[in-house]
Amino acid sequence: METQAALRILFLTFAIVCVFYNGVYGRASQEIDMILTTLNKPALKTIKSEDGDIIDCVDIYKQPAFDHPDLKNHKIQMEPSVEFVSKKTNSPKNNSKPVISQIWTKSGRCPAGTIPIRRVSRADIIRASSPSQFGRKTPHVYNFLDKAYQHKSNISLTAEKISKPHPKDRSEAVLLEVGRNYIGAISDINVWNPSGVQAGDYSSAQIWLLAGVVDVFETIEAGWVVNPQVFGDSRTRLFTYWTKDSYKKTGCFNLLCSGFVQTSTHYSLGATIYPVSTTSHKQYDITVAIFLDPNSGNWWMSTQDIIFGYWPGKLFRSINRRATAVQWGGEVHSRNVRQKPHTKTPMGSGAWASSLRGKACYHTNIRIKDYSMQIKHPEFLSESSDEYNCYSTKRHRYENETQPFFYFGGPGRNSRCL
Repeated sequence: METQAALRILFLTFAIVCVFYNGVYGRASQEIDMILTTLNKPALKTIKSEDGDIIDCVDIYKQPAFDHPDLKNHKIQMEPSVEFVSKKTNSPKNNSKPVISQIWTKSGRCPAGTIPIRRVSRADIIRASSPSQFGRKTPHVYNFLDKAYQHKSNISLTAEKISKPHPKDRSEAVLLEVGRNYIGAISDINVWNPSGVQAGDYSSAQIWLLAGVVDVFETIEAGWVVNPQVFGDSRTRLFTYWTKDSYKKTGCFNLLCSGFVQTSTHYSLGATIYPVSTTSHKQYDITVAIFLDPNSGNWWMSTQDIIFGYWPGKLFRSINRRATAVQWGGEVHSRNVRQKPHTKTPMGSGAWASSLRGKACYHTNIRIKDYSMQIKHPEFLSESSDEYNCYSTKRHRYENETQPFFYFGGPGRNSRCL
């Protein structure tokens, strides 16, 4: 009798566990199905890339942006009324080749009236900490933004003034510009494929434009990233990002939520870019510009002089007419930042900034635009590295060189960064 009772209890326990597991798993599976249906719009043409990506050519009017409640009746602006054009300096030291290709384009092109969107897989979403966090950064704080919000001129923030507080899960090495109302920023970003980015981490080289206050800020961002958790591999990919609440609940990478409006058929956000730089060999850059169309209030992004698309101004409150700070540099996200052992994920090329050209990653041809409508050299620049023993910065001007280079990056864990 005791044995039968014990078996009945064991069976009931097993049944309860199964019901609970199936309920939880079922809800998660349904949530994933809903996300896939929302993001993977019907394709007019599908292109299978040799790197494993699937690119869907989606009707421009049926892209994910228009699922946003504020964009239900949004009329697409097909091109900006102004452009951000920066004259580049040709010199022996600045002989990098522009990156103009994505691997998927070897297999075909999207027709007019469509945009290329990288298809999201179930495996992509499962890798996220939760379906709702897929394609999103974790909350962040920029404590220098209160000073920027005051619109004071001649602000020169030193690294010491912006050194604390630091978030527990990301590390930045940046060149910071504060002191004006910015309506554009541009640079040539040296493109690398840093090896050893850990599975749950990402490593980016990018531009940020920011506005707002310390813990309720808005940002729009673009550059390249290696992000195994989102994309399932360690390839270098083109990306954009936005948030209007310090990464808490809004915004995402690329088109992984509604918001960014893509207009170009040439490139796909999240797709692999090539070629990439290699140590002591040819260097490749990608020109990234983010700029405001003052007539529409939309923030546009272009790369390699191709107008890519825009963040509608109606998404924002603080940055809808100007940014109050700009950053150029790199970022590493990891749960093992400022932990022991530190993450091994590299930033930039993985080399120290002091290694300079051919080894370290850089930004050059750095410019801003303010309401004078002139393209300018930034005046109030300050370097900052959250973890200088892990990732470093260095501004360098070569002899007879008119354009300074901002080098950044490092290996992560090393003898000085344990």
